[in-house]
Amino acid sequence: MNLQNIISKFNRLHFQKPLVREIYTNNVLPFRATPVLLAEPLKKKKRLDPAIIRAREERKKKKIEKQIRRLEKHARQLKPIEECEVPLDISENLGKRKRNLPEISEEILEKRVDLLKRWCMFRQQQHMADVQMLDRLIYSQQRALDELRQESEELYQEAIQFDPFLMPFKSQGPVESPAIENYDTPDGDYQDISRKW
Repeated sequence: MNLQNIISKFNRLHFQKPLVREIYTNNVLPFRATPVLLAEPLKKKKRLDPAIIRAREERKKKKIEKQIRRLEKHARQLKPIEECEVPLDISENLGKRKRNLPEISEEILEKRVDLLKRWCMFRQQQHMADVQMLDRLIYSQQRALDELRQESEELYQEAIQFDPFLMPFKSQGPVESPAIENYDTPDGDYQDISRKW
């Protein structure tokens, strides 16, 4: 039994003559070309007139410029948003819906401006008082910690530790929702109903 007989028994291994052009089937790949088929003689280049080449390039250039102009023209047009459009029945009855408000006198306008200014001053003073109170609290807390550190380093280290029981929080309940019996799950189809412009 020679080597070629042993190899021919295997379906996947198949030796061919190197210069034979053929297409054969195999268990792994249904159609396969030999390396010889992959080579082709190069096509002979045709010599073209430079004027023809220049004309082709000019046509391509004009075509691209035309597309750019068209894009710039349509870029200014905004797509309509249906939610922002006013319904026709409202726009037709605009005269009925318009309110005729009486004009505000100068006295009332001055009172409103004065009231707004006083409200702003009050809110500013309230904010400054809150900031000063917080500054005093932080300063006194830091001073107390410094005094405690001078007395005992151990007590200071215990005082600056995080207290998990300062704000207790408890929650009870299932960690996972129970399954619904006989629930028919949706197949996940999605229909896009948005308009194409």
